[in-house]
Amino acid sequence: MQDTKSIAAGSVIREPGKVKRTVWKRIILNWELYVFIAPAFFYFLIFSYLPMYGIQIAFKNFIPSKGILGSPWVGFDHFERFFNSYYFWDLIWNTLSISLYELVIGFPIPIILALAFNEVKSGFFKKMAQTVTYAPHFISVVVMAGMIITFLSPTTGIVIHIMEWVGIQPPDFLTDPRWFKTMYVFSGVWQSAGWGTIIYLAALSGVDPGLHEAAIIDGASRFQRVRHINIPVLVPTMTILLILNMGSLLGVGFEKILLLQNPLNMESSDVISTFVYRSGLVNAQYSFSTAIGLFNSLVNAILLIAVNQMVRRTSESNSLW
Repeated sequence: MQDTKSIAAGSVIREPGKVKRTVWKRIILNWELYVFIAPAFFYFLIFSYLPMYGIQIAFKNFIPSKGILGSPWVGFDHFERFFNSYYFWDLIWNTLSISLYELVIGFPIPIILALAFNEVKSGFFKKMAQTVTYAPHFISVVVMAGMIITFLSPTTGIVIHIMEWVGIQPPDFLTDPRWFKTMYVFSGVWQSAGWGTIIYLAALSGVDPGLHEAAIIDGASRFQRVRHINIPVLVPTMTILLILNMGSLLGVGFEKILLLQNPLNMESSDVISTFVYRSGLVNAQYSFSTAIGLFNSLVNAILLIAVNQMVRRTSESNSLW
């Protein structure tokens, strides 16, 4: 009886050397898969993980001549300086308000477009509408900012001239801080809404046509079929994208804002990313800007994990992990 137990235990507990041989054997047998994933692995290793070595300058008084290792430690001094600064809450408010504004306006529009495209029966009109809505996505940020400035220019802007011709007094879109966020958000929605419908249309393509046929036989209207068949299919995709968007709530890109920013609208256009750009690259405050960027990344990571956990408690199948 004792020998039987020892044999059973030996069959379960493997020697470390044997486990290593099994892993290497598995790698050799599936070497094509590892070669296939190698470019992505080395890309993230080189451009995402290795640069994390420089994060330590957020806790140092970085002096380029002394290098990262030779610079003295200052602990959390840079973080305290940022938290106690007079512009801290202004930067947080501008960043959060733009992100939430963009989320509220921009998140449902691709869903509505996808549902509308899915109901269009005319193939020619559907393709034309999709092409028209997709096209702005391929416009670069610089060109987009130039178009916005050209269209909304107080002297030569076509939008300004149309509003004056209709009899509406146009506001100062480019210089009035009250209009900056609206201008930024709606131009971004116009540029990205069509492209965002691709994911939702792919999800709708997996709907079983038999469900619609059965619903039609039961007397369901088109709106009822969209509500009870199409929308539930989109819920998992919507949940995943919402989690990812919440994870970048403080990650407002600085390129477009920087191109549209001027001293008159700075009150509402100055966000964390533009402040990091000015502090780090313009004013050469490398440690201070790194500390702010690290704080921004940590907040985004915490939001991503928190929202994912909330979704996981309600529906584990729709969470990221």
